Amino acid sequence: MQVQEIKEKVKSFLENIGFDLYDLEIVKERKETILRIYIDKTEGVNMDDVVLATQELNPFIDELDPIEGEYMMEVSSPGAERELRTAEAIKHAINRLVYVETFTQNFEGDLIAFDGDTLTLSIKNKKVKVNYIDVNLIRLAIDFRRRKWLVKIFLKH
Repeated sequence: MQVQEIKEKVKSFLENIGFDLYDLEIVKERKETILRIYIDKTEGVNMDDVVLATQELNPFIDELDPIEGEYMMEVSSPGAERELRTAEAIKHAINRLVYVETFTQNFEGDLIAFDGDTLTLSIKNKKVKVNYIDVNLIRLAIDFRRRKWLVKIFLKH
């Protein structure tokens, strides 16, 4: 079965159980073949979600039998600083902190708009426009400065 066909079937299955397919890859590590499935959902993925998705996917993948021979299946989240690989993923990241690399510059700021051609970032209260065609990489970023108030709250209690 071709990877694209596997992706389509897994994507449909995951949507029925409340998850999005972020990515799927088949890799060889050492002498093992691994079917790696990255799941996501709007509010993010936690360990319970990974466990649930794994339990639901196991019988589905066994029945689908997408790879010849023996293989292992891994299910995980794409991570907090995931790469935004599609225009749709970028649109879902509006109002979130992103890191952007272009051919000549790097930026980190709040993504406030994306129209398909131009990213608009807010960096230190200034709007910066970046042509999408110039973007080499865009990913979510973690802003630890914004989390300081959470630490203070937990320390006071």
